[in-house]
Amino acid sequence: MTRILLTGNAAAAWGARLAAIDYVPAFPITPQTEIIETLAVWIDGGQMAARLVTLESEHSMLTAAGAASVTGVRVFTATSSQGLLYGMEMLYNLAGWRAPLVLINVSRGLSAPITLEPDHNDVLAARDSGFLQLHCATCQEVVDSVLLAYRLAEDPQVRLPVIVNLDGFYLSFTREPVALPDPAAVADFLPPFSDCGLYFRGGQPSSQAMAVLGGTAYSYFRYQVHLAAEQAAAVYAEVAADFERRFGRCYSAVEAYRCDDAELVLVMIGSFATKAKAAVDGLRAAGQKVGLVRPRLLRPFPSADLRQLLGHRKGVAVIDQNLSPGRGGILHTELAAALYGLPDGGPLLASFVGGLGGRDIAAAEFAQIVEVLRQAVQEGIAPPPRLLFTEEELQQVRRLQAIAHGSRDKDGEGTA
Repeated sequence: MTRILLTGNAAAAWGARLAAIDYVPAFPITPQTEIIETLAVWIDGGQMAARLVTLESEHSMLTAAGAASVTGVRVFTATSSQGLLYGMEMLYNLAGWRAPLVLINVSRGLSAPITLEPDHNDVLAARDSGFLQLHCATCQEVVDSVLLAYRLAEDPQVRLPVIVNLDGFYLSFTREPVALPDPAAVADFLPPFSDCGLYFRGGQPSSQAMAVLGGTAYSYFRYQVHLAAEQAAAVYAEVAADFERRFGRCYSAVEAYRCDDAELVLVMIGSFATKAKAAVDGLRAAGQKVGLVRPRLLRPFPSADLRQLLGHRKGVAVIDQNLSPGRGGILHTELAAALYGLPDGGPLLASFVGGLGGRDIAAAEFAQIVEVLRQAVQEGIAPPPRLLFTEEELQQVRRLQAIAHGSRDKDGEGTA
């Protein structure tokens, strides 16, 4: 095992290299391009026995990825933000084809307005496609999650593609110490790809629902994707346990941090959860019984694990780094559904939206969230959803708007 400093993007590339991938269809987009550049250097230098092809768009890239996967080769690719949305049509196709490939998504906020910094609306837009989803908080998790994803995707009980998600900039370009497992040990954990008899062959038709006529056959095959995704929860538990036995790192579907006696719990995903851990440590030092729960596996949604971890708490604050306009935080909505119907009514649930477009979440804001949650528990009334946004930030936006309006006036275009 080798320990080196790697960015999140380099960790993703190392995951693909250790997985002994065969084919990389690619299209560059910030902030994931470094992944493809790294793989291209290794392939060109003979350090990887794989083929990399640059396509003309993310749609073509994903089409090529799915087509190659169902012919029996191990496929890896990556995208970000608008690129994921541009290829969205093919995500549904790849899941329906039961193509067991791995797609890295380096999260970036969606346009408009345009930004290069991260939030989770891009990857959460794909949550109903049939792709499974693993969400990472550290560079170590990135390299390990790629290996876990291939074992999960290629399991005969699953046979579905997997998105491994990491936050752009905060993780993609941050260097952290990463323990790279020995290639021989990885080869033992992740054997060569077996198509299990499911493949595209012109002379050997099989029942794979590539084209059907009528709702009867469509319903059957579409529901098979759902059943396979549900089965993936049990398979993931087995795969994660095997990984821990071999490499000593535990990746349960849901991480619980300092939750043994926690009365109030924060719930969030992604790299900002490391900030939440530091905030929890500070609150614990001040004598507050606060914990953190972070789902790693978001599809299938780990409802049973979350009910067990959160059902008996006094209060739960969900911090969403996303926004569904007209509804609010997506993770909050899904968690509310998972906790619905608990015998004692379950914990009081509060919704906070923060980190949109890469906006930082300060330690003081985590403390304020806990205080709002504590007050709500005492009153027995869930607080209204709120955006994490300070008065100073509002004034900054107002100043920028004033500058823009002043420029328009100066040009003789009137006022807004």
